[in-house]
Amino acid sequence: MTKRDTRAPAETDSAGREAATATPRIVGVRPTPAQARGRFAEDLAARHLARHGLRVIERNVRCRGGEVDIVCLDRGTVVFVEVRLRTGSRFGGAAESITAAKRRRILLAAQWWLGAAGRCHRAAPCRFDAVLLDGLDETGITWLPGAFDAG
Repeated sequence: MTKRDTRAPAETDSAGREAATATPRIVGVRPTPAQARGRFAEDLAARHLARHGLRVIERNVRCRGGEVDIVCLDRGTVVFVEVRLRTGSRFGGAAESITAAKRRRILLAAQWWLGAAGRCHRAAPCRFDAVLLDGLDETGITWLPGAFDAG
């Protein structure tokens, strides 16, 4: 049996609260190179969003059949963020990789997250953003607020 690393993330948001910018890691299990790149891309995206005033409140939300990379608050709006990394154009760009099936999985996870017991953001407006990374540095970040809708 493995244990989750419960150390607090090192960064704080604009109010001095600890920001949820670090992906939970399973102690004793080494990530694959692809998983490590994905985690690094999500860390870059979370920092980028925080610099633009969004408050990261949860990461890697998963439910049966769905997942969302980052959940943020943007002035009262709950923002569900998909992070896409492309290190080359062989299979198309990052934006093209957000397929209809992927959007359905994000929507399913968002619905699950909003409906979870005790969730205080149920009545808040929602938005679906994408953060696209072409490479693993901050110069290749494109943030698309309202990248797709729930309809």
